[in-house]
Amino acid sequence: MPKPSIHVLFILEYYHPHVGGVETLFRSLVDSLLSQGHKVTILTNRFDDSPRREDRDGLRIRRFRYFNRYGFTFLSWIQGLYYAREADIIHTTSYNAAVPARFVAKLHSKPSVITFHEYWGDLWKTLPWISPVGRVLFRWFENWISNFPFDRVVAVSDSTKTALEKAGVPPTRLRRIYNGISYHHFSSRAPQTKTDAFQFLFFGRPSYSKGVDLLIEAIATFNYSNRPLEFHFVFPSESTPILRDVLERIGRLPYQDQIFINYDLTTTQLQEKISSVDAVIIPSYSEGFCFAAVETMALGTPIISSGQGALSEVVSGPHITMNSFDAKGLSEAMESALNGQWSISKLKKFPINETVMAYEALYREIFDY
Repeated sequence: MPKPSIHVLFILEYYHPHVGGVETLFRSLVDSLLSQGHKVTILTNRFDDSPRREDRDGLRIRRFRYFNRYGFTFLSWIQGLYYAREADIIHTTSYNAAVPARFVAKLHSKPSVITFHEYWGDLWKTLPWISPVGRVLFRWFENWISNFPFDRVVAVSDSTKTALEKAGVPPTRLRRIYNGISYHHFSSRAPQTKTDAFQFLFFGRPSYSKGVDLLIEAIATFNYSNRPLEFHFVFPSESTPILRDVLERIGRLPYQDQIFINYDLTTTQLQEKISSVDAVIIPSYSEGFCFAAVETMALGTPIISSGQGALSEVVSGPHITMNSFDAKGLSEAMESALNGQWSISKLKKFPINETVMAYEALYREIFDY
């Protein structure tokens, strides 16, 4: 006897065509649900010229302009109340979408799921670029939403799961489901161009936790003399206070002819960049999962890692872990990379199909079928 179809309402801060690992995860989940005859409604932010409405074979996407993430937090419940009427379950994600999703689920008495992509806890006290007031407010907000009575709370790694347990999330409601990628979109390849210089790369959005401040400090004290080195950065071009400060700091580094910055690379261009360098640096203060590491591993490029958060359970293949979490420890790890002193471990894979299957099983668990 075929299992009954379900209608999932996703309340997400951003969705495709917005680019990011989280968006890719939910798009894969949505496509799988649709292929099995389920219905999906997506309520999300509208940005740039993305279409306001999309309707096709069981899928309904509604995008509204909330102007920023806080507008989404405090206004999207209005539309959510309307679209939740037909839904069987509401699925959201940390951080800002959690408030309207839980409010709507409570008012309509619908089961709800939240995916926590990271949980920083006391780390808020030490992260750079955050004001004292911001540290208090962000820490309070994170703890507040972690205690919302969602029917299931998904952690994207064991590290995140442990952090949520310490925050008081009941183990009976907590599940670990790793994020995943589509490996057929990645393939190890020989670089099309290769210089004689040893090339380091940092890529991604330079947010609070990414450790770019440590990397810049490590580069400033690194021994450049008579060494063919290159430091590459790939950033989104969206101007933010953090990015502006990062660029100002990079501009003060020595040996500017050995520093290269790119913006808004396409997926193909970024993959070619990752494949062409000798090492990708991930000096994060914490990672809830780290798509950047998994994508780098899929392309066969070695990683220099802080080992913080989920990096210790995700990073594999050729890699070096910082001995101490500071600029000196990063500089020493970079020196080890130059000398070819890589640790080698069995390559871990995180296929998206396993992620999707785990979420589908979670929905069935909630509905007990």
